[in-house]
Amino acid sequence: MTSPNPSNPGASSTLGLIAGAGAFPMMVVRGAKRAGCRVVVLGLRGLADPALRDVADAFKWTGVARLGAWARWLRRLKVRRCILAGSVKKTAMYGRWRLLRNLPDLTTLWFWFFKVPDKRNDTLLAGVGDYMASKGITLENSVQYCPEDLAPEGVLTDLRPSSAQLRDLEFGWPIAKELGRLDIGQSIAVKEQEVIAVEAVEGTDRMIERAGQLCAQGGWTHVKVAKPDQDMRFDVPTIGPDTVENLHRNRAGMLVVEAGKTLVIEREKMLAAARRYGIVVVGRRGEELLDGAQSGVPGGESARLGDHLGR
Repeated sequence: MTSPNPSNPGASSTLGLIAGAGAFPMMVVRGAKRAGCRVVVLGLRGLADPALRDVADAFKWTGVARLGAWARWLRRLKVRRCILAGSVKKTAMYGRWRLLRNLPDLTTLWFWFFKVPDKRNDTLLAGVGDYMASKGITLENSVQYCPEDLAPEGVLTDLRPSSAQLRDLEFGWPIAKELGRLDIGQSIAVKEQEVIAVEAVEGTDRMIERAGQLCAQGGWTHVKVAKPDQDMRFDVPTIGPDTVENLHRNRAGMLVVEAGKTLVIEREKMLAAARRYGIVVVGRRGEELLDGAQSGVPGGESARLGDHLGR
């Protein structure tokens, strides 16, 4: 194991990880161990990668609705810092027989029905953070141990955006940001400066599928952003090879993500798939318009895009 980082006084302490689906939890474990942390993992049953058992210093399977049990186990292991990583499908919270299927503990029932004023992601996750803090456990920035995996700024593929795609990017960006501010979703699909689909509780993958059904001609743009006040402890926008495969199946032409705030899983593999399918990938930072995009004048946008996006 790497020696603890002397510049980080918390590097050698125990880190708790509540792990959902996907590769993100493993990235956190590996990064934290490189920093010298002891890592204990609560794996959400049916979601977390079983391989986490082999790399964690301590591991326990748990249910997705066992908030009280999470805190008790982490406290027993002297955990004072914790990260939430990995996806959890919120739709499971609204299905038939949800109480029997999820078997919530009393703390979760109290939290779900009486503690939070609404069930938006920000409200629920902030409530989880407050509850954990009341038990002496601080939820921390989920990407602090893998900052190199955040999307860079620039055109990330050899194929560059067309004039029409630039117009769709600039049309869709502020709309996606507003949806994020309202905590509705973080992705939209745009074609010819028209919104085709909006992400809500169903999640990004199903929104992509719906956009493919509604835009049979293809060539649409997927815009995925962080919320304007994104809390990097929770719900960080994430893309990876599976995202590009889904975009290809549903005939998308471009993927735009927010640079510095979007986690990229297996970047090289994702970009190789994008090149193979002819999908443009752009990391966009800030609110500034790209030169020429608003006017729709085709001459020079592609060349100037590199200056604005750091290519």
